Amino acid sequence: MKHYIPPVIIMLLIAATTRVARGQEDAAKPSLDTTKIEAAIESYIAAFNARDVAKLVSHWSPEGVYISRTSGVRSVGRDAMAKEFKAMFEQEDVPQLASTTESIEFISPNVALERGFASVTHGDGEVIESAYRAIFVQRDGEWLLDRVTEDEIIVPPSNYEHLKELEWLIGEWVDAGEGFTIDITCHWTKNQNFIARRYEVTNEAQEIDASGLQIIGWDAKQKQIRSWLFDSAGGVITGTWTKGTDRWTVQSVATLADG
Repeated sequence: MKHYIPPVIIMLLIAATTRVARGQEDAAKPSLDTTKIEAAIESYIAAFNARDVAKLVSHWSPEGVYISRTSGVRSVGRDAMAKEFKAMFEQEDVPQLASTTESIEFISPNVALERGFASVTHGDGEVIESAYRAIFVQRDGEWLLDRVTEDEIIVPPSNYEHLKELEWLIGEWVDAGEGFTIDITCHWTKNQNFIARRYEVTNEAQEIDASGLQIIGWDAKQKQIRSWLFDSAGGVITGTWTKGTDRWTVQSVATLADG
């Protein structure tokens, strides 16, 4: 027995099937375009490091704008960019370029915003990092750079190089004796400029008899490692650290709460 399906329902089924197919196609397109943009970025980096001006410029849209982070020169259009890149590559110390993509966001079907981090490494080993935002536009199926904005990343100063030999202190330590337990927690402060150590002395009744905070840092004026310990009784102990062949020696001066 054949069932009759009204023409209107047939049209609705066809329309629904078309919408599903189109939705699947649209969902796949951003993923495909992301792959194309990532490939364009890799090609751009390779062209820069190969000093290939023609290929480098071909990654830009005809009306693209490039602002040199080093010179501040604003280049508009491929001809101006070719001139800027050629002058850059004629210098003695031309850095190597590397980048890491953080995200790619599609503003419209033909416009995408890439955020990432770039680094240039000079011949003397100096590395300069920057955060950048790049606008890509799609022309004839090809994704081209249209605008690039860079912000240099300022690395905060750190005394880690002077304190790294004490890194073994980092962690949690327990020292148990007759009738007492000492718990010590040691960690880096922000930017690894200081090491902070907290301790608590607990008796058999699990009561805290004493506690304190010690700060270990690099004294730039005296050119040595120093420490300051503040105890729960109000005392302050300053120390000067010296490394021997197999141990550290801390020369300390204590001032009690009453002076």
